[in-house]
Amino acid sequence: MKKLFGTDGVRGVANIHPMTTETAMQLGRAAAYIFKSSSRRRHRIVIGKDTRLSGYMLESALVAGICSMGVDVLLVGPLPTPGIANITKSMRADAGVVISASHNPFQDNGIKFFSGDGFKLPDEIELKMEKLLDSKKIEALRPTATEVGKAFRIDDAAGRYIVFLKNSFPPELDLAGLKIVLDCGNGAAYKVAPAVFEELGAEVIPLGVKPNGTNINAGCGSLHPEVISEAVKQHRADIGIALDGDADRVIVCDEFGNEVNGDQIMAICATDMIARKQLKKKTLVATVMSNMGLDIALRKVGGKIIKTAVGDRYVVEEMRKGGYNLGGEQSGHLIFLDNNTTGDGVLAALQLLAVMRRQEKPLSELAEVMIPLPQVLVNVRVRERQDIMTIPPVAAAIKGVEEKLGNEGRVLIRYSGTEPLLRIMLEGQDKYEITGWANEIADLVRQQIGEK
Repeated sequence: MKKLFGTDGVRGVANIHPMTTETAMQLGRAAAYIFKSSSRRRHRIVIGKDTRLSGYMLESALVAGICSMGVDVLLVGPLPTPGIANITKSMRADAGVVISASHNPFQDNGIKFFSGDGFKLPDEIELKMEKLLDSKKIEALRPTATEVGKAFRIDDAAGRYIVFLKNSFPPELDLAGLKIVLDCGNGAAYKVAPAVFEELGAEVIPLGVKPNGTNINAGCGSLHPEVISEAVKQHRADIGIALDGDADRVIVCDEFGNEVNGDQIMAICATDMIARKQLKKKTLVATVMSNMGLDIALRKVGGKIIKTAVGDRYVVEEMRKGGYNLGGEQSGHLIFLDNNTTGDGVLAALQLLAVMRRQEKPLSELAEVMIPLPQVLVNVRVRERQDIMTIPPVAAAIKGVEEKLGNEGRVLIRYSGTEPLLRIMLEGQDKYEITGWANEIADLVRQQIGEK
């Protein structure tokens, strides 16, 4: 079992274990040791970050750790997580490091790694890094003189990524005449994203583009879609686009201000790709949290869905294993594997805009391809992680609800990967009915294993 790494790297409150400079430096040393595997004379690791105040502190510690192992560092500054993955791959670096806590508040921070091919690390590599920290195996490895690593700043990283994003948009199309409300969440995309949409011809109304180190995700971005909803109506825009702190996910709203989530974006793009014979094996990869309405929408056009555990890394692993090219999560992590190796909020928005342009339809009309089933999620804090189906009264309640729902709904029970929470999710035709059933199950869980 991993102790440091969670579902998306190491994360926590900055300057409190594990997000301390000491741990960051040791992670840098471990990463440098693991990725010094190629035959090149000098090894290089890319480091990028979002706009958090603590990013400077952790960046310096990572640089020290990596350079102390004889590996050079390429600093790109604030850049979206998918941009760092892209730069790592395009510059043929040995690995990439992202300093970001994504959608978390500014006092948190995180560290996650990409291998040289731009993909997130598998569990076994993260576990290997943890073991290196525990074993002190690399403590004695200290290059000297000219063997010590150097740090370089890559000044054109943002420009490279902007060009990459623009090239992902169909060359025969443009965004001329479109009015876009764009909320960058005061995060990593505050410079890149407006430039991309403007250079493709759109009129952009930018929000959340004045980061100060403490306002990332604060009342803005993909966590607060109501902001773009109101702005779209106010400015009579064609679409609202909201990114999270590191811009690896996106939520949009249509011209009427109605939210369009990750499931709906996948439905729109997947059906369009099936029509153009571009969706490999007519298969979309989603997680168990995706709405059943997505399954129904794909079946109507001859497609199918494969479900994975929650986490975009598991979606990507399934896509690579099965040879699929589109996948994602309801939360807006969307992976277009023909274009990039990880979830990319700006790229996903561009693919959606391409469908709007290609079909010459407003987003509200395109979104009708999927009708979401009512969905209810109840979280219960627990004192222990016990197999829920081994608790007789809870298991009986779940079975009873499943029988009532039949083929017109489902029950999904899972533990959070980062908190002592049991998540109880129900889908069905009647929201009032499934809400009652979800609360009944939650009450039983609280009685049996709830936090005291």
